[in-house]
Amino acid sequence: MRLLITGANGFVGHRVSDAAEHRNWHVKKQIRNSALSEKKTIVTDVQAHTNWLHHLQDIDCIVHCAARVHQMADAKNGAGVLQAYREVNTFGTLSLARQAAEAGVKRFVFISSIKVNGEQTLPDHPYLPEVFLPPSDPYGLSKYEAEIGLKKIAQQTGLEVVIIRPPLVYGEGVKANFQSMMNIVRKGIPLPLGAINNRRSLVYIDNLVSLIMTSCTHPNAVGKTFLVSDNHDVSTTRLIKQIAKSMGKPNRLLPLSQRVLEFIANMLGKSDIANRLCGNLQVDISDTIASLDWTPPVSFEQGIANTVEAYLNASNLTK
Repeated sequence: MRLLITGANGFVGHRVSDAAEHRNWHVKKQIRNSALSEKKTIVTDVQAHTNWLHHLQDIDCIVHCAARVHQMADAKNGAGVLQAYREVNTFGTLSLARQAAEAGVKRFVFISSIKVNGEQTLPDHPYLPEVFLPPSDPYGLSKYEAEIGLKKIAQQTGLEVVIIRPPLVYGEGVKANFQSMMNIVRKGIPLPLGAINNRRSLVYIDNLVSLIMTSCTHPNAVGKTFLVSDNHDVSTTRLIKQIAKSMGKPNRLLPLSQRVLEFIANMLGKSDIANRLCGNLQVDISDTIASLDWTPPVSFEQGIANTVEAYLNASNLTK
């Protein structure tokens, strides 16, 4: 297998590169920062005008991880935000796919986002691969438009397109909100999150990478959209308790009523934070499992333990 991985220095792309090289696949990597370049690395942006043809010779499959990532602050920054997302996530993706088809690349695995489905689900009504309305979130919309365009390119050219929509991805080296949560648990800061009864789907990085690798070769993956998770939905309360357990720390969770917590957050103008902490976001991966005869190889508990261990080691901390 001769593979091109875009965004190869990112959280997901880096692990895909390691997994492919472990299988002795021939790997080319695309990154943006020349300071990080190495042998068989392409240094370029992912834009509509990017010329890929020289780099696509003898490539069998592309795993497209590169993207303008979602930023919470972008929702408040006006109309130009959508165009910025589209430049990379939509136009850059579709340009790469067209050039891939022209160069004879067989398969294109696109790492999309569950935000294509939406921001929140009703309890026990998980998202399915079908999407009936475009998302309102600019990031999600840019990914949705890329998915629509990729399906058209597949019909026109025969390029084998596979779409994967992960929810929140965690694992060794995770940053942003997940890292902040581990910081809070380690420091023993009390949190009013001891009575949250929501359900959220997460995916451990190695589970996502396992699905990506399967999607590169499995004949049943062609033309499909796959949702992915650990197949073990958890509440915010359960997640924090599991992090604390893996750290060997007491969980300092105060059992504040979820309704009270949401009311306070709304009064403070922080309803978006309350939605992330208290809302449901579940995905149904039964079609993924059935189509590919695939199951997540790492349990939720082990994924959290691995993530916490790496976090402590990186910070020179002990349990």
